[in-house]
Amino acid sequence: MAKYLQMRDQNLTGKRLLIRVDLNVPMVGKEVGDISRILAVLPTIEAALSAGAGVLLLSHLGRPQEGQFDAELSLQPVAKRLSELLNRSVPLVTDWLGHQIKPGSLNLAENVRFQIGEMSNADALAKQMAQLCDLFVMDAFGTAHRAQASTHGVAKFAPAACAGPLLDAEIENISLALEQPKSPVVAIVGGAKVSTKLEVLRSLIDRVDRLIVGGGMTNTFLAAGGYSVGTSLYEPQMQQTAIELMQLARRKGVELALPDKVVCATEFSADAQPEVFPVDQVPDDRMILDLGREFTAKVADELKNAGTIIWNGPLGVFELDQFADSTRLLAEGIAASPAFSLAGGGDTLAAISKFAVADQISYISTGGGAFLEMVEGKTLPAVAMLERRNQ
Repeated sequence: MAKYLQMRDQNLTGKRLLIRVDLNVPMVGKEVGDISRILAVLPTIEAALSAGAGVLLLSHLGRPQEGQFDAELSLQPVAKRLSELLNRSVPLVTDWLGHQIKPGSLNLAENVRFQIGEMSNADALAKQMAQLCDLFVMDAFGTAHRAQASTHGVAKFAPAACAGPLLDAEIENISLALEQPKSPVVAIVGGAKVSTKLEVLRSLIDRVDRLIVGGGMTNTFLAAGGYSVGTSLYEPQMQQTAIELMQLARRKGVELALPDKVVCATEFSADAQPEVFPVDQVPDDRMILDLGREFTAKVADELKNAGTIIWNGPLGVFELDQFADSTRLLAEGIAASPAFSLAGGGDTLAAISKFAVADQISYISTGGGAFLEMVEGKTLPAVAMLERRNQ
């Protein structure tokens, strides 16, 4: 049972809704490069309008200098794409702190990070936002780990505050995988650095039966095991931490799986020629760019016996086709498994898209940092504020 109010339970007829969404989309020039985040919030927008509410959408785009307009980070291209997808005009409002939300209307506010006080969660700005609405709806899971004026402060001062359908679905599905998982639980964690995933790894060792480590992190674990990793990216200062994580896994009875062979090259480039070496025979002039096929194929095949799968991060440099084999095999293995599968993180979503397995993943999170913080067991500030408002 959710500890916060949910939009679906509110009477929205004639109400002024301020909805914080995550439209921080990749841009290619002046065009939206990927519409995934826009598609994710369409049901929320349509539900609010169908109920007779007036809607003003809030979002950020990129990291502008606060208080300054930056044409490169204007939400105008997003408003254009949103209009096309909804088949109705969605005007972009620049001076939106004085906007009047009318029943049945739909507008998009210009980049909230152009406002002074957004990043610092200033009460003055949050109160101005709160005055615009009868109900604040937080539906931007991807920013729920940040206490900012448009995600946290406004929820404190609005007449009422609730979670939107997307935020609620994120919390429900991630909680299902972490708190009520069907065993055995397998986690796959990729990424360049152990240091950025340290708390995630520690938390998962307490929750899972098997942990597969991939990406550049593998190199640090291999180096910690006494293997030479050539010219590979790794963190010498994190070797002792990697040893401690492997020891912790053993004490908890968790299998921490590392490859027996790796795919290497003399350089990181589209023209690099892949070569396979046992982990104890990596030449000094080679860098590890992918995990061995046999190891990954075995991991992927064994996923059919999993009850729950948590996936964050690719196993190799999947952007280059010659080093994409392990990530592809993993994606296909997850897709073929009957387990409840949860995937999150920007690179993970890119891999899912590249290997066309989205329809076969149980739940794909729209959040990066917020997803990881939930896996770490942290309380998200925006969610905590919604819970506080419901007390």
